[in-house]
Amino acid sequence: MSINRLIGFMLLLFIVEGTIMPWVIPAGYTTRIVPHFVFVVVIFSALYSNRHRALFLGAGFGLLQDVAYYGHMIGPNLFFMGILGYYTGVLFENKRVTLLAALSVIGINYILYDSMMYGIYFAFRITNESFAWALMDHILPSLFLQLAFALLVYVPLRKHLESAVKKKLDKDEQ
Repeated sequence: MSINRLIGFMLLLFIVEGTIMPWVIPAGYTTRIVPHFVFVVVIFSALYSNRHRALFLGAGFGLLQDVAYYGHMIGPNLFFMGILGYYTGVLFENKRVTLLAALSVIGINYILYDSMMYGIYFAFRITNESFAWALMDHILPSLFLQLAFALLVYVPLRKHLESAVKKKLDKDEQ
């Protein structure tokens, strides 16, 4: 998948997160379940493409989320999405990642991402709730939505990301 197609797909996901998903999520859970589909694609990019692409995609779309959705502070989404994408790419650079491993990595990264966002908001007194409340109220319920989305797009996204890497390797050999 070329970078232009990947960015277009992520822009589409960004729009779906803010427009369609609030209608799809049941009324009682709209404040509890928060879709972060773009973050899932950043982690997939780190696992199956390379860490630098994940860093730039995470930073770019994190800044877009900071500006569009979370006006409290500019920068936390940019920083955490980019850093988690980069470090995931570093940890799994030359390893073959299976479906179960990919879902585990996405789940752990999502919990880290939301926990770090909670920590920043708590440090700057934007939220006064306890971490246990945040974990049970919106981090874990949202985790299941992210994992379901990751399972849904696993095969096509993996094929496209790996084919782009393979094409680049073939081009470098010539």
